[in-house]
Amino acid sequence: MPRSPAQLILIPGLAANAVMWRYQLGALPAVWRTEVSRVHFAYDRIEDMAAALLREHAGELVLCGASMGGIIAMEAVRQAPHRIRGLALLGTNARPENEAMRALRCDAIRLFEAGRSAEVLRANLMLAFHASRARDAELTGSYLSFLLEAGSSALVRQNRAIMDRPDARLHLAAVRCPTLVLCGDSDLLTPPECSREIAALIGHAELQLLAHCGHMLTMERPEAVTAALLAWLGGLA
Repeated sequence: MPRSPAQLILIPGLAANAVMWRYQLGALPAVWRTEVSRVHFAYDRIEDMAAALLREHAGELVLCGASMGGIIAMEAVRQAPHRIRGLALLGTNARPENEAMRALRCDAIRLFEAGRSAEVLRANLMLAFHASRARDAELTGSYLSFLLEAGSSALVRQNRAIMDRPDARLHLAAVRCPTLVLCGDSDLLTPPECSREIAALIGHAELQLLAHCGHMLTMERPEAVTAALLAWLGGLA
């Protein structure tokens, strides 16, 4: 007899919310009882965010995390491997922060604290999207809107959490659940090499690179991301 589907938890990226998952939310079958987590707004450390997610959702879980959400998902499977039925990691990075990125985040934090969030976020649009989409006013406007809505305090706290993230590479070889790794082939923030490394460490993971796609793959290539998730979830069910 097939096992009943576990609850599916979508974990957004830094300062993001359900808007970044809106295309997927409209297509995911109700049987998965899908929810979008907000633990990244409530806690200051990746480890605490993952622990809270596990407390808030009982039973077996399928975790689908994008960017910072993937970092949280990897920590959750470290803390409770027996509870994770499946793991989908989208445009994320298992490595700890390097010194170059730490310096850039520190500079950004100073500007966030000075009330210059919009300036920083607009200047970094080219990093978040494929070059062909970075001037799509509707797409980038939606992205900027939820980041600005999060506020400078959240931007500061979540950047600091990412700067102090654990090295997930140390435990990925122990992951036993079915794992899907997705990444845009032109992702400048978490380049494909990061996803290839995650897939190689887990060993049995399925790796897919989406063509002509940057970091915000759920918004840039919504149909391709949704199709990949539905096919993968079908295998889990």
